[in-house]
Amino acid sequence: MHTSSVSKPRSLARRIFRAIAALAMVGVLGIAVSLELLWLERRSEITLPTPTGSFAVGRGIYDWTDDKTLDTLAPGPGSKRELLVWIWYPAAAGQPATIDDYLPAQVRAPALPASGPLVFRVLSRVFGLLTRDLSRVHGHSFRNVDVSPQQRSYPVVIMRAGASLEVWNYSTLAEDLASHGYVVVGLDAPYRTGVVVFPDGRVMRRTSENNPELFSGEELTVLATKLLAAWTGDITFVLDRLERLNTLDPSGKFTGRLDMRRVGVFGHSFGGAQAAQFCSQDSRCKAGIDVDGSLHGSVIQAGIHKPFLFLGSERGDFSSDAEVRQIQADIQSVYDRLPADGRLRISIRGANHFTFTDDGALLKSHVIRGVLRVFGKLGIDGRRQLAVTAYCVHSFFDAYLKGANVLPPKIASPLYPEIQVLE
Repeated sequence: MHTSSVSKPRSLARRIFRAIAALAMVGVLGIAVSLELLWLERRSEITLPTPTGSFAVGRGIYDWTDDKTLDTLAPGPGSKRELLVWIWYPAAAGQPATIDDYLPAQVRAPALPASGPLVFRVLSRVFGLLTRDLSRVHGHSFRNVDVSPQQRSYPVVIMRAGASLEVWNYSTLAEDLASHGYVVVGLDAPYRTGVVVFPDGRVMRRTSENNPELFSGEELTVLATKLLAAWTGDITFVLDRLERLNTLDPSGKFTGRLDMRRVGVFGHSFGGAQAAQFCSQDSRCKAGIDVDGSLHGSVIQAGIHKPFLFLGSERGDFSSDAEVRQIQADIQSVYDRLPADGRLRISIRGANHFTFTDDGALLKSHVIRGVLRVFGKLGIDGRRQLAVTAYCVHSFFDAYLKGANVLPPKIASPLYPEIQVLE
């Protein structure tokens, strides 16, 4: 009896230990499989969606400094405002040309930060090894080719990225718009954009002082006002620079090729807020689009008095129902005061906030996509969402920058049943 009474607890303990070990093994295997999927995803070759317009696409990258403006976002005093400017444009066909890298090496951030705590640097390196290798992503833009001679000049559209994203994250939309006959100008601004790498190798990362996620209440309102002022000021500077470039481009490429009478502005997330604010205050904007962004600044009271499209997902990227209600109320207020023949509000059924970016096109693994969809991080197929978005963007600008025979309410199409026109 004594031997039996001791062996039973030991037998139970062994079973518990084996069960725990089995669960641990399942967890380890799950992590291993996940890492393997991420590694395979990282190393897979992938090409962005093909532009739907008739023009080939050229692209140039420029370092422009606003010598008249101090950078209020810089960590130290005395810095002039400097921007990395990306220009996509209709390209001349038939010339010898090379497809440029999706993210060229000279403006690609190093995987390992040059400074900072060792733990942060090591974790950044591990994260870099598990995220997509951007050298294996391929776009459709030719490097520094001539502008297409099919038209004397082309409308100009300024494109603004979300607050922490770089403008190359929107290459799919930029290439598609350029293929429809637009010069698309994207701006990367230091210290608030995730990271900006200038062609001479300087790396400028986002600073904590300019990160809204670290603030709340009145402090957040003050920061948003400061960011909005700086970024709308960037649009003003770039348009001034483009006007000079159109008069006399030292390279000759853009001289007389930019139709500065037909300027549009669009942006995603906080970039959409910039588009709304700029179009509210600058007469050079003839039409604008806010892609899934909230509103900040004086535009909420002043309104917009030119054609404008609010294009969004069904919820956006907001943390609470109260926040959603406030954002929607602000948008509705501005929408109601838009000119009757130039207002449009569209929701893309099943869309997700972050798949308005190229991220929607870069996931190949069905397993990873399924997991992201379960956790609400992925809506409809990312390439499909980008296709619907690109169609809405170029159709709206066609109507108001080109005078195309496409009335905005007719943007809704049986080809894109995801489009919901709202009132």
